[in-house]
Amino acid sequence: MEMREDGLHADVVIVGAGPTGLTLANLLGGMNVSVVLIERNMTTVQEPRAVSIDDESMRTMQAIGLSDDVERIVARGYGSRYLSPSRRNFLTVEPTSRDYGFDKRNAFQQPELEQVLRNGLGRFPHIRQMFGWEMQNFSQHAASVTVDIRESGGREAKITGRFMVACDGGRSSTRSGLGLELAGSTFAERWLIVDLVRTENRFRHTEVHCDPARPCISLPGPDNIRRYEFMLQKGEDEEIANDEAFVRNLLSRVGPDRNAEFRRVRVYTFHARMATSWRRGNIFLAGDAAHLTPPFAGQGMNSGLRDAQNLGWKLAEAVAGKVDDAFLDSYEIERKPHAWEMINLALRMGQVMMPENSVKAALTRAAFGALGLYPPARDYFAQMRYKPKPRFRQGLLFPDGKPESQTMVGRLIPQPVVEGTDRVRSLLDGLLPDQPAVVVFDEFPDRVVPAAALSKLAGAGAVVVGLTPEWMNPVDGAFPVYREVSRLFSTPQLENYLGHAFLLRRDRYIASIVPVAALESLLPAIAAIATPRPAPNPNPALAEAS
Repeated sequence: MEMREDGLHADVVIVGAGPTGLTLANLLGGMNVSVVLIERNMTTVQEPRAVSIDDESMRTMQAIGLSDDVERIVARGYGSRYLSPSRRNFLTVEPTSRDYGFDKRNAFQQPELEQVLRNGLGRFPHIRQMFGWEMQNFSQHAASVTVDIRESGGREAKITGRFMVACDGGRSSTRSGLGLELAGSTFAERWLIVDLVRTENRFRHTEVHCDPARPCISLPGPDNIRRYEFMLQKGEDEEIANDEAFVRNLLSRVGPDRNAEFRRVRVYTFHARMATSWRRGNIFLAGDAAHLTPPFAGQGMNSGLRDAQNLGWKLAEAVAGKVDDAFLDSYEIERKPHAWEMINLALRMGQVMMPENSVKAALTRAAFGALGLYPPARDYFAQMRYKPKPRFRQGLLFPDGKPESQTMVGRLIPQPVVEGTDRVRSLLDGLLPDQPAVVVFDEFPDRVVPAAALSKLAGAGAVVVGLTPEWMNPVDGAFPVYREVSRLFSTPQLENYLGHAFLLRRDRYIASIVPVAALESLLPAIAAIATPRPAPNPNPALAEAS
């Protein structure tokens, strides 16, 4: 980043410092990409908003080196109980598996999370934070974007970037300025959100009151906080949030918090909408600027963090070398279908939470009761297997010819605990550098990789590691070899790939899989997901905006 006579210049300009923008800035900072982060508010958010971070997002926190800090502020591994109007539990969701290395559901307070993310930016001298500055307008040219900003005190500045990412929320002025519309629907239902300073409800899981008369969700948080969400009925307008007696009466119906101190009480109308396009030239939309998700699956913020993870490494590749439009277009191609899946999941969960009448509510409870008698069906819900796993069907992928139900290409690779020859156990991602990786899954990885193939793969920009199934001990060789301790690779789908090599992208999605005898056939795929890089230069010192 540098200051020139015509303003401040950076590789990427990010507008909006919510969770998506802050995470993207941390990702790019770790990839040696210079960033100007613009936020109209003077600080990160100070009120509770998002409250749940999932295992995929925790893996993203790991990628930016902040997972330990985030785990210190979350309540880890909570589940849900679905209750009838008489408070009888008819469905338990309590996932215990750690497919991606972390608990599937974790509760947090957004102000604390954003502060962790903002503190993380202090590691990077090439990240410029401009809080208290608001974007006034923007324009783009063939190879750049220019952004005019104004400080709250009246000062003005101009920023030029190679790319711009709009993380400026559901009312994105960038999206409007680009003329992009939102497709989808707005819920007719409005919900009253009540955040408490401290709860008397010590139950550590979510309680979902599936009562047609008044659906309610009670969500736990760290440090004895709790959120209640009540569906409002026709005729109950937003002024109801100011009626303390009304709010306390609702609380008294679902738990012991009638007299609790309020931190925030607000009415929301939820949306299920998506931008018709996520890219216009050098400008990208991410997070709520690109999609709005109902809260019933707790996936709104998490979808934005998936955007950041997908887009971050692609922008870094574009900054480091020449990539074509198809490379950058893969962001929307890959992310949009999965974002829609999360929206549809939230809508389906909303149907369970908000039965239209007592008859439908009773039928729903009876159906789940019957399913509970069948262990595989019971586990399907208890372990959250109904949540669509992250996968891409198109994009920067190289199919292996297996049917869609069997192939692992396009999927986020599981993250097992692995053990080296020193018997130290670690999560797999922590042992991989930020570059394409070839994971050789074999009983004897050290024996099946010829020296010539190893040299060619390394020369193409990929690191090579070996992974043995849990029943085989690792042996030191020309590259690191680890034993897969967690048995995540002992499922039938992954065991079928024993004797194969997985090509992982920088975001740890599987780009290609080949038999170990065909390792060199990965070279074109590596070239397609990584650009040649010159030797890195020291980061220039930051100059003050004026």
